[in-house]
Amino acid sequence: MIEQYVWDLEEVDETQVAAVGGKGAHLGRLSRIDGIRVPAGFCVTTDAFRRIMAEAPAVNDRLEQLSHLTPDDREGIRTLSAQIRRTIEDIAIPDELAAAITSALARLGDRTACAVRSSATAEDLPTASFAGQQDTYLNVVGPAAVLQHVSRCWASLFTERAVTYRQRNGIDHRTVHMAVVVQQMVFPHAAGILFTADPVTGNRKVATVDAGFGLGEALVSGLVNPDVYKVRDGEVIARTIAAKQRAVHALPAGGTQEVAIDSRRQEQPALTDAQVVELVRLGRRIEAHFGSPQDIEWCLADDDAGFRIVQSRPITTLFPIPEADDEENHVYVSVGHQQMMTDPMKPLGISMWQLTAMVEMHAAGGRLFVDTTRRLATPGSRAGLLDVMGKGDPLVRDALETVLDRDGFVPSLPDAGPSGPPSGGAPAPIETDPAVVTELIERSQASIAALERDIRTKTGPALFDFLLEAFEEHKRVLSDPLSMKAIMAGMEATWWLNDKLLEWLGEKNAADTLTLSAPDNVTSEMGLALLDVADVIRPHPEVVTFLQGVGVEDEGFLDELAKLAGGTEARDAIEAYLDQYGMRCVGEIDITRPRWRERPTTLVPVILDNVRNFEPGAAERRFEEGRQKAQQKEQEVLSRLRALPDGDRKADETKRMIDRVRTFIGYREYPKYGIISRYFVYKQALLAEAERLVRAGVLPDQEDVFYLTFQEFHDVVRSREVDDRSIQQSVQQPIRQLIQERKDAFRSYHALTPPRVLTSDGEAVTGAYRRDDVPAGALVGLPVSAGTIEGRARVILDMAEADLEAGDILVTAFTDPSWSPLFVGIAGLVTEVGGLMTHGAVIAREYGLPAVVGVEQATRRIRDGQRIRVHGTDGYIELLP
Repeated sequence: MIEQYVWDLEEVDETQVAAVGGKGAHLGRLSRIDGIRVPAGFCVTTDAFRRIMAEAPAVNDRLEQLSHLTPDDREGIRTLSAQIRRTIEDIAIPDELAAAITSALARLGDRTACAVRSSATAEDLPTASFAGQQDTYLNVVGPAAVLQHVSRCWASLFTERAVTYRQRNGIDHRTVHMAVVVQQMVFPHAAGILFTADPVTGNRKVATVDAGFGLGEALVSGLVNPDVYKVRDGEVIARTIAAKQRAVHALPAGGTQEVAIDSRRQEQPALTDAQVVELVRLGRRIEAHFGSPQDIEWCLADDDAGFRIVQSRPITTLFPIPEADDEENHVYVSVGHQQMMTDPMKPLGISMWQLTAMVEMHAAGGRLFVDTTRRLATPGSRAGLLDVMGKGDPLVRDALETVLDRDGFVPSLPDAGPSGPPSGGAPAPIETDPAVVTELIERSQASIAALERDIRTKTGPALFDFLLEAFEEHKRVLSDPLSMKAIMAGMEATWWLNDKLLEWLGEKNAADTLTLSAPDNVTSEMGLALLDVADVIRPHPEVVTFLQGVGVEDEGFLDELAKLAGGTEARDAIEAYLDQYGMRCVGEIDITRPRWRERPTTLVPVILDNVRNFEPGAAERRFEEGRQKAQQKEQEVLSRLRALPDGDRKADETKRMIDRVRTFIGYREYPKYGIISRYFVYKQALLAEAERLVRAGVLPDQEDVFYLTFQEFHDVVRSREVDDRSIQQSVQQPIRQLIQERKDAFRSYHALTPPRVLTSDGEAVTGAYRRDDVPAGALVGLPVSAGTIEGRARVILDMAEADLEAGDILVTAFTDPSWSPLFVGIAGLVTEVGGLMTHGAVIAREYGLPAVVGVEQATRRIRDGQRIRVHGTDGYIELLP
């Protein structure tokens, strides 16, 4: 293959990223858009970069060393990257390569001032912009200077920040190559950045223009505050004119310098409103061409040629919008914030949740959303929705009310007419009888047992047909009217007790104590059961020492245990625990997440914490202590009520509600346990099918199917049943490429923060706590479990890395039921996500832990090891000296 070292920009398009890098490909494509002016120039291709790298074999050794460093090893990265840069800059450019560059430069004019700009192959991509990671040099004059700065651009592939960025994004340094763009310099009157979507709110209909005097470098480097304009529908809707005291200008002999701006000119706008609107019009044309919102660098020269575009890249920080098949406005609410799992889900996990959920769900950014627009449109359903959302997560309610306050965004529809009572009369209220809960649990267990029995013989397309039927049974169990009544009975009794006892006795969150050690709570039982496992292990020092050496990858450790004194009993205790709870894991609503049964090492740190921090018999003792506290609280409350006017009636009503809440509140956790139990059965069958595809050579790895939807997985399996090999290959050939694309997208979704509420304009609406009753500097959240506790904050994002001491306060992003084994060993809880009836709140109350949830950015604002005070009754956290 003949190497081509230089291409003119007009020859380049988006298919040539491998040759000219992301920036070069974008500029080439930009230059083809009608009405868009791009300064003339050329690209020094990656063939040239590879030629230079071949001159420096020592670089490969240092790249190998780099690959073994973690992104946090800043000193190691700094040292190695500096060595690589020096080596590249010291290489003499071969004559034929230098001739190709200077020949292209001559077409622009040997003494033409140029911008010399890095253009890496992993740059300006839809999933990672790499903005600012490599270098740009402005006003470079003369062939010798251009060649020198081309070398510097090659070397800038290995700046410390670029190397760290790639390490964090999982990109192999050896797979990235550097091209260089050389363009005619523009000497602008004004320059800046245009975002075709609001980079703060995500609103796709609002463009933001930052503008300053002189070269755009003054804005990019933070030298000056820019003028900021917001434009919607061809009209400037907001402007902030800054005092621009400094600018960067080009020097006649080359290079740039900072200059002071005349005081009379500092507060003049850099652009007129008409110019801003014209710039946004050009930006919308560029956005339409690329098919996504763009971050565009522009400049405006003193001549009459209008705006020049010197760069355009995708805005990679915007949260994607769920697809809709109409042009109407939509308001989406995050499912992850309700389910305590805001991490991205893989495609199989998303499609399985969609197929088994009771309501239609929409996917975006690896997360699920429910469209609430119709329910918000009518007064009756709107009030009910806001009430439920407010009880669950006040930030969601506030965000929805913010959208509703905008005239005309949500349509206003009349309530449907009265529908009359259902046939057979209104359903009878549920009886407060523990037998109801027993019956519901037995029904669920029978359904799961039937699923396990019937799925064993199903393989191939027949398995998928069977699963579609099983999903209907899944939804039937979920929507069981008796189950729904039992759940609502416990929740409504909780709300009633909190409201009435605050009104009658002035006592906040009284139900928190009244629900301690409630029966039939499968999630709290799961945490206590791991204390029993620790009791079996504690007497055997050899077993404890062995477990202390178990790593995340040591999945065979249970077999090794049996070789130790006491190891058989320890193994049997862990196995029994896994038989009961092994289907659980962090992020368990995503079927693709590894379950405890699949990765039992996850439990080892928690077991060791329990061995260290507790005495034998702690599980039974803790449950009994909680039960007695609840009983004492009941007697105290009823006694105080009877002393009030009309006290006997109030006490009798309260007693009925206490009985009701203790009968049903534990069952609140059981349906999720049933769902996850069924999910594990589905997963085992699907993985067995995936293994058949691996053996047939269709897929390289069993877990590749996680990046397919359920239907796509079905299609691949069905193609294996067809005798025609051409049909098989027509399905199999593109499937690997699709899986790779999905893996890249999934990786990028981790960088996105899912909003609680998202509109069809792309706006992420953040709710607020409207409170003025907290101390200055305190972090505000939702009080979900009463009490005040002071202690050491342990910021833990991965349960497998837990290392807790008695009295620690757990601070994390979210907790689902799988975190409950940690709850027995902590003194309090703080989470970024959660509501009054989400799992973390229910279990915190069950164990009597002061807890505040829904604390925005708690894991960033609270330092690991910092002392904090959690006010679980009033809903705030104090950061202590």
